[in-house]
Amino acid sequence: MQVEDTRSTGTTLPALGIVCALLAGIAVLPRVFTRHEAVAAGRPAPDFALDLVANGPSALGGAPAKSLRLSDQRGHAVLLDFWATWCGPCRAQAPIVEQAARRWRDRGVVVLGIDMDSASEGDPRAFAVDNGLSYPILRDITGATARAYDVDSLPTMVVVSTEGKIVAVRSGITDGGEIERLLRRAIGR
Repeated sequence: MQVEDTRSTGTTLPALGIVCALLAGIAVLPRVFTRHEAVAAGRPAPDFALDLVANGPSALGGAPAKSLRLSDQRGHAVLLDFWATWCGPCRAQAPIVEQAARRWRDRGVVVLGIDMDSASEGDPRAFAVDNGLSYPILRDITGATARAYDVDSLPTMVVVSTEGKIVAVRSGITDGGEIERLLRRAIGR
């Protein structure tokens, strides 16, 4: 009895090449994110003033206002969450950020959501209301603030120390335990 070889010889090499390329890309990602943080960590956080679209300074215990400036938060650790209403991972991260905002508010930590939607894309105020977000939501329609922080993907989280220096940058969904660790580092505990 003769056994017939039914393997295709023409498709094995291209498929193997694709698998190798994907594995190499996955192996490089942690280095890219680490490099991004290493470049940013320790440098002064760029100042900005952005329009408030939800949960103004009164959510932080201050007077009502139409905009918020980062430099006015000096003395507080600040968590900046760059996100957009159309971003699925951002939507998944919103309750994690809300939990951190509530947990750390009494310890002097300020959480600011920075919405990256264009004027025609989404309604960050409605998103904040629908999702029970209590922290201030700012809008960076031009993307100037995101560029100042080298944000190239969403969500991106930036943690700023009480002295106004960048402590950490995280791209992608960041879990609650990691946020806790980074905020402790930002307040020096």
